[in-house]
Amino acid sequence: MDSILSFAKKQPIWIFVLAITIFFSFSSPFFFDLNNFSNILIQASTIGVIALGMTYVMINGNIDLSVGATVALAASLAVGLQPALGIAGAVCVGLLSGIAVGALNGIIAWKTGVDAFIVTLGAMIGVRGLVFIYTEEQSFYAFDFAYSDFGSSELFAIPVLVLIFIALTILAHVILKYSVHGRNVFAVGGNRAAAKEAGIRVGPHMLLNFILVGFLAALSGILLSTQMGASTPNLGRNYELWTITAVVLGGTRLTGGFGSIIGTLGGVLAIAILRNGMNLLQVPSFFVLIIMGSILIIVLFIDKRFSEQQGQGVET
Repeated sequence: MDSILSFAKKQPIWIFVLAITIFFSFSSPFFFDLNNFSNILIQASTIGVIALGMTYVMINGNIDLSVGATVALAASLAVGLQPALGIAGAVCVGLLSGIAVGALNGIIAWKTGVDAFIVTLGAMIGVRGLVFIYTEEQSFYAFDFAYSDFGSSELFAIPVLVLIFIALTILAHVILKYSVHGRNVFAVGGNRAAAKEAGIRVGPHMLLNFILVGFLAALSGILLSTQMGASTPNLGRNYELWTITAVVLGGTRLTGGFGSIIGTLGGVLAIAILRNGMNLLQVPSFFVLIIMGSILIIVLFIDKRFSEQQGQGVET
């Protein structure tokens, strides 16, 4: 019992997940349908894969606004280049594009000292423009059914996309909690100057995390395009906002130095359950945005007050 209370205190997002799950289970007879749960997990996996990398970046004290545009770029390349390179070659190029965008963001932020918010905002606009130029504002369709079949495939009655998300979540959690890199993530986000004095190469470290989130954004875009069997130049629009919202709801602070993959998973599921449940109740989609925006503001307010209390405690 004590361990449950301790977990709830450290990860309050899971109380919220439980509460909305109970609410929608009574509100809609379709919520507990197995197919509906499968849909929730598939929807969560798209944002969730990106959120794993964003957690590392935000604990570092940075942010990446270009992930949505990277989703569209990788998906467009992975689908559009298939006639020339085949599925494997096109997918590799798509993944490399995410790594390249992440590396560019990291290098600029590291070498120039410009805030990552500004750097990635510019990348978001620029990469989205590149996508429109490359696609000529047209959608691409995968003519090889093996590509789209992957997006709808299952293993042990569980969607493959969900299994990929679960595997990546476990890996990200283990690395963040138990590896040297994970400890450095918190050290850099908590106090960058102290991290430098401790011998951590802060610049290369942050660069690696930007590359990670770029790669995961590209992977998310490719997985999403396998579901659709196509890509569109508008793919991934607003994904950066949903991703950041999920990470913040999971307890990661915008100021850095605090967060967890378990919390991020809760934030991702909370958003997926809310969107799914309100859709079952036939609530207009814009109400979901209003509710999520309100919840995010409340969470940020609570986090700010908590940080101020901690600061006063230290001063005392």
